[in-house]
Amino acid sequence: MKKLLLMAAAALTLTACNNSNNPKDEINDSTTPLHLLKPEYKIPYGELKAEDVKADLDRVFSYCDANTPHRIINKEGAEVTDLQNLPEGAIVEKGAFRIGSYEWGITYQALLDAAESTGEQSYKEYVLRQFRLLAQAVPAFQKRDAGKEDIADAQMEQIIHPRALDDCGTMCTAMMKASSRVPDLDVKPIIENYFNFVENGQYRLPDGLFARHRPQHNTVWLDDMYMGIPTIAYAGIYFQDDKYFDEAATMYKNFVKRMWVPGKQIYRHGYVEGLAQQPTYHWARANGWALLTTVELLDMIPENHPDREFILNQLRAHVAGLCALQSSEGFWHQLLDRNDSYLETSATAIYCYSIAHAINKGWLEGITYGGVAQLAWHAISTKITAEGKVDGTCVGTGMAFDPAFYYYRPVSPAAAHGYGPVIWAASEMIRLLSAWYPRTNDSGLHYYSQEQTNPAPLFYLTEDGKGEAVK
Repeated sequence: MKKLLLMAAAALTLTACNNSNNPKDEINDSTTPLHLLKPEYKIPYGELKAEDVKADLDRVFSYCDANTPHRIINKEGAEVTDLQNLPEGAIVEKGAFRIGSYEWGITYQALLDAAESTGEQSYKEYVLRQFRLLAQAVPAFQKRDAGKEDIADAQMEQIIHPRALDDCGTMCTAMMKASSRVPDLDVKPIIENYFNFVENGQYRLPDGLFARHRPQHNTVWLDDMYMGIPTIAYAGIYFQDDKYFDEAATMYKNFVKRMWVPGKQIYRHGYVEGLAQQPTYHWARANGWALLTTVELLDMIPENHPDREFILNQLRAHVAGLCALQSSEGFWHQLLDRNDSYLETSATAIYCYSIAHAINKGWLEGITYGGVAQLAWHAISTKITAEGKVDGTCVGTGMAFDPAFYYYRPVSPAAAHGYGPVIWAASEMIRLLSAWYPRTNDSGLHYYSQEQTNPAPLFYLTEDGKGEAVK
C-alpha cells in the first residue's frame, strides 16, 4: 500500500509538472538528465562494502554454529565425556544439520577459507572442534558397535561405512585441507577410510568415470564431478603423489566429454551410458558443482600439468555460458535455460564464489565479470534472514528425465546445500573487494583496477584515477 501511495504521488507530481505553464518545471529530455533517474531494482544494485558482506557472513555462521551438534549425548540427553566407554544408546547430538554430510563438508571448506580471507579465527575453530569430535567419536562407536551390521547412530554410520560419494568425498577433501593447515589434527584414519571408498568403493565405468545404478544402470551424475574429483586432486597434495593429479584431470575430461553441451555452453545433469538420445536438463546446482570442480582443480593441480590449459579453457567457456543466463535479479534459474523456473539461491552462491575466485586468481577478467559476481552477491544477500538462515535453496535433488521434476522441487531454509556456498561466496567477495574498486559510473556498476575518485557520474578515465568529468 505504501508503495502504491508513493507511486501515485509521483504520478501526480509528474502530471502537475507537465501541466505547468512554466516549461522549466517539466521533466523531459531538455530539463532533466533522464539517464540518471534511479531505477526501481528488485535487489540492491551498485555500491558494496566488504564490511556489509562480512556482516552477512557472520550472521550465517552464527546460525550454523548454534544449530549443529558438537556433543555425544546419552539416552537422557546428557553429554558423554568418557568416549572410551561409550554407553548403549549414546548418539551424536542432533541439530538442524548433520556434521558428516557432503553439504557440511562444503561448509567446513568454506569456513576454512573464510578464516583466511577475513582473519576471523572462530570460523576455523568451529571446523577444528567438529573434526576433533569426530576423531574421538569414530573409534568409540566402532568399538561399541563391533560385530553389528550397522553403527547404531545414523550420522556415524555414514562416516564409518560410506556407501556413495555423497557420504565421503567432500568430507575427505575438507579433512585433508584442515590437516594441511593444522598438522596435529588427528583425522588421518577417517581420511584414509573415506579416500579408500572414493578410489576403490564407488562404481565406475570402464574408462574410470564415476557412475551409479540410479535411476538407470550406468548413469553418470554431473554432481559426482564435485563429489569425487577434488578429493582425488587434493590427494596429490596430501599424499604427495602426482598420479592423483593425472587421475583427476583424466576423469574431468571424461565428464566433459559426456556432459558438456557445446551449443549452450552449460552441462546436462544426467547421462546414461549407451543411450543414443540423452536426457538434457540443465539443473542449476549440478552446473554449480561442475564449475566448483573446475576452480578447485585449477587450485590443486600443478601449473605445468599438461591438462591445465584444457581445464582453464573449460572454465572460461562455462562462465560465458552461465553469464548469458543470469537473471535481471542476479540469481540463476533452477533450470538454467528455462526462465519460467524459479530463481535458486545455492547455485547462485556457487557461481558467485567460483567467478569471484577465478577473477582473484587471474583466470577471468575482473572488468568483464566483477559485476556479474557482485550482482549475484546482492541477490544472495536478500535471502539471508535476520536469524542467519538461507532462503530459496532447492532441497536435495535426484534425477529425472522430464522438466516437471525440476520445476517443482521444494525450496527450504532447512536445506543444508545453501550454507557452505553462501559462506564461500561471502569469503571470496571480501577478497574481490579488497583487490578491485567497484563503483557506479553513469548508473552502471563497473569494476576498476585503480580507485576512481571523481564523484561525477560521467567521466573519462585518466592514469591518476581522478578522471575527467564530461560536461
